[in-house]
Amino acid sequence: MNYSTGQAEYKNWCVAEERFDSQFLGKAEAIFSLGNGYMGARSTTEERYVGEVRNTFVAGTFNRFAENEVTELPNVADVIAMEFFFNGTRFDLTLGKIHHYKRQLNLKRAELVREVDWEAPTGERYVLEFRRFVSLADRHLVGQRITITPLQEATLRVISGINGQVTNSGVQHFIEGEKRLYEEVYLQQVQKTTESKIDFVLNTTHRFMKQDTPVQVKGLIQMDRRKIVYDFKQIALQANEPFVIEKLSTIHTSRDNDQRQADYTLESLREESLTELKAAAAAGYEAKFHQHSAEWDQRMWSALDIKIEGDDGFDQLAIRFAQYHMTVMTPAHDHRMNISAKGLSGEGYKGHTFWDTEIFLLPYFIYTQPKVAKSLLEYRYQTLPGAHRKALENGYEGAMFPWESAWLEDGEVTPVYGAADIVTGTATKIWSGFIEQHITSDVAFATWQYYQITGDETFMEESGYELILDTAKFWSSRLEWNDAAKQYHINQVIGPDEYKEHVNNNAFTNYTAHWNIQKAMEYKTVLEQTKPALYERLDEKMNLAKAFAKWEECLPLLYLPAIREDGVLPQDDTYLSKEIIDLTKYKQQTHVGSLFEDYNLEQVNEIQVSKQADVMILFYLLEDLFDQKTKQANWSYYEPKTLHDSSLSLSTHCVLASDMGETDLAYDLFSRAARIDLGPNMKTSDHGIHAASLGGIWQSVVNGFGGVRMLNGQLRINPRLPKAWDRLAFPIHWQGERLECTVTRDTLYIKQVTGGQPVSFTHNGNLYTIEREIQLALQPEVSETR
Repeated sequence: MNYSTGQAEYKNWCVAEERFDSQFLGKAEAIFSLGNGYMGARSTTEERYVGEVRNTFVAGTFNRFAENEVTELPNVADVIAMEFFFNGTRFDLTLGKIHHYKRQLNLKRAELVREVDWEAPTGERYVLEFRRFVSLADRHLVGQRITITPLQEATLRVISGINGQVTNSGVQHFIEGEKRLYEEVYLQQVQKTTESKIDFVLNTTHRFMKQDTPVQVKGLIQMDRRKIVYDFKQIALQANEPFVIEKLSTIHTSRDNDQRQADYTLESLREESLTELKAAAAAGYEAKFHQHSAEWDQRMWSALDIKIEGDDGFDQLAIRFAQYHMTVMTPAHDHRMNISAKGLSGEGYKGHTFWDTEIFLLPYFIYTQPKVAKSLLEYRYQTLPGAHRKALENGYEGAMFPWESAWLEDGEVTPVYGAADIVTGTATKIWSGFIEQHITSDVAFATWQYYQITGDETFMEESGYELILDTAKFWSSRLEWNDAAKQYHINQVIGPDEYKEHVNNNAFTNYTAHWNIQKAMEYKTVLEQTKPALYERLDEKMNLAKAFAKWEECLPLLYLPAIREDGVLPQDDTYLSKEIIDLTKYKQQTHVGSLFEDYNLEQVNEIQVSKQADVMILFYLLEDLFDQKTKQANWSYYEPKTLHDSSLSLSTHCVLASDMGETDLAYDLFSRAARIDLGPNMKTSDHGIHAASLGGIWQSVVNGFGGVRMLNGQLRINPRLPKAWDRLAFPIHWQGERLECTVTRDTLYIKQVTGGQPVSFTHNGNLYTIEREIQLALQPEVSETR
């Protein structure tokens, strides 16, 4: 991979693959993936290869194949694939000779371009250019443009259409529907999911050109099981004369938020989608691409681009790569949907939503696109029925959010079994769906964080207060009385460190549950006094008087692990008593999870080793509860025992290292986080990009090096640039105002772009107010204490 390609206006905007290797298809398919939040498509090549994974997903269209399986995003029929034959020889890069190859994702234009100079086994040469986009301006549209220039006369055959013979790793989620050809040029295929009964309508059409002039090419329409294609035969190509194929495709579903009207019919969806494709075809590839590119510039890069000036252009590219993927994977158009742990770039985690959204991705949207952040939280509000059901099934009250979530009514969708146990030879049980319960306080925290940063009282009245109160009801019912200690404990859980299962009193879980209950008590009192009508409505739902009495009784008795004399906060009741082994081999690993080549999970559970930040992320979220000395002591204890086997871990440690003034260490951690997907390991992204790590990259830049933090409703900006950077510029939104922040080695400059209320913030313990703009000389930061 080459990560700093692109010249002039595209410098540090491009990610390129400069050598074709069929052994490493997965990484490029994932990191080059295209999308618009409505749908996402892995960037498989047009021609097919062994080992490829052809995935196209439409957000929110979950289906369950069988009773003993969990719901997942179904792999939609493939509209990308095309077959090419030159003089009867199949175009195949594993055959013949490649004289030039380059595949490049241009982040600024959100376009994938592949250039190939190929010599067939028979000796003829062909120069091909493939262009592709998934439109941000028209969420249903996929565009492809292939230019073929033979270096000698040739005969071309092209087979192209819609192929529904794809699966989710062997699982077919669709009932085959009707296939049709309209007006001899428009192909249409209908699918319906087996269990959720969602209709899909796919359309595609082709246009051919020579010397920018459309030409008629005759083909034979063919239909097979789940497949409709055109076979265009005997196309005569002239030497050195470019021949252009444009293919435009659309995907629509009955779950689309513009298809919820009472008079929906499949027939109307078919007609509307076909009409839309005809309009796109009339405009042509170039016109539709320019609309798409302009939308990217207007919605994203003109408004949200972050600029890093320094020694290494890779850093600039990395933050743009993160912002690009957070756009293509986020269903900003529909608040019934959320972000998958792999976005829409692969089958990993089945399209499910985790705490990744609330803790790692949501801050980006809160600070940059508050409306999108609100939509993502409204999704959680709409899944409350599933959270209530899970609580009741486990003998609790209130809202117990699923560890993995899918469609609104699905409830808990975590698979029960996963990878092989190397000792027993059986499948390892996934306990997260049963006992990784901190997700509930994560949702409450994200709700509160959104409110503090945006001041969106309407959201709180409609959804937010209820989320915080309902989750607190769960926690008070979840507590277990320890008669010997005269305390409430939280037993048998998994904290953020998933290498420790069935632990008691995980610090992160206990502290955030305590925070959740405390915040609910505050809001119950405020609502009762200031919003009586709203309080009455919520009281009718949740019996708040009874809930408050329980909170009041249990909160002072909820056990919070205490900091030891050496400054270390126990991760749980037993972590510090477990065996200590030499982890050097695993800290220096070239691929994550190498620990499980020597130990099974049961054995790892008895070793002082952590998958990811646990106590440390507690210090990040609830930082005002702990002083800097405590944070440093725990860093020194836990970081050497943390393998960062989760992609969520490095960015958290980066921000904390920056807080501690360890900018060299912070920059090293940022660089490692940025290379999770963009790095040289060619297998890391096979199952899809690491969505949460991309949010973590933004947090490293803005919350870490930019020093932006919300602390109890107050904006704080304490920047610390790494030595490799000379200048950092980024936008943030605060309480409805847009601020543009620029940090150099000597100054912090903030411009208030919108003309609303003045914005106050603290810097190194001093309070400042922005009146249009402010510039401060940067001084060594004063350590903040409890």
